[in-house]
Amino acid sequence: MSGFFALLDDIALLMDDIAAMTKVATKKTAGILGDDLAVGAEKASNFRASRELPVIWAITKGSFINKLIILPFAFLLSAFIPQLIVPILLVGGVYLSFEGVEKIIHTFFYKERHRTNFNKVKTDNELLKVEKAKVKSAILTDFILSLEIIMLALGEVLGSNLITQIAVVTFISILATLGVYGLVALLVRIDDAGFYLIKISEQLKGVKKIFYLKTGKGLVWVLPKIIKVIGIIGTLAMLLVGGGIFVHNIHQIHDVFHLIPTLVTELLTGFSVGLVAFLFYMIVVKLRSILKKDNLIND
Repeated sequence: MSGFFALLDDIALLMDDIAAMTKVATKKTAGILGDDLAVGAEKASNFRASRELPVIWAITKGSFINKLIILPFAFLLSAFIPQLIVPILLVGGVYLSFEGVEKIIHTFFYKERHRTNFNKVKTDNELLKVEKAKVKSAILTDFILSLEIIMLALGEVLGSNLITQIAVVTFISILATLGVYGLVALLVRIDDAGFYLIKISEQLKGVKKIFYLKTGKGLVWVLPKIIKVIGIIGTLAMLLVGGGIFVHNIHQIHDVFHLIPTLVTELLTGFSVGLVAFLFYMIVVKLRSILKKDNLIND
């Protein structure tokens, strides 16, 4: 009987360790979880109203699949080849920085191509193609952010036993997906709540009617403004996370800019890395276009 109680005591101690380490790891990843929310909301916006929730659900499923791929990979990497963690994170930093710079450049120089005009998408097949491309982009960005979140959480529990590591990092991974995309789903339905209140106001009179009507119209009016702000925050978040990966993993960058606030250093680093990556991408696209023309001429 004493062995049974000893087992319960061990389990209680393990649960205490898991709870304590989860609290610490959650605080460590809180910043990037906020960035993930901004990026996720930005990526999940600009869809037809009737397709918003199905698209968010598709991205959520993709996010869970990302976690299922990354988690075992991260544990194996940490155990056997930890020296590869930083290079992998740096590649992710390049991609996030590139995405941020590309968004800025398209906003200022390619406004017509930046947002999809769904009124011009006439067939269901065209609509599905557009959605599929945007969902794919969102899931890829989520993969990079998920990798960063998992690696940060794992770094906080490396000294713990394997069970604690798995429990803590898995919990934070699930929290990241459900928290981020749950809030995104609520956010994009704000206008529906507004239309519902407007409809209710039609059956009311007096002060109640004015209250419901004004509140409903306010919710409908504010959603596009929120989406626009989130788009800006999401772009900055990608640059900050991408730049932060370089600043925190390449100490020379931190040493050079040690007099500048960390936030500014991360933003400048992210923009610089993203700009270089974007220019390289444009050169590759141009070369491919030239080669394609040459092949057509020769044929």
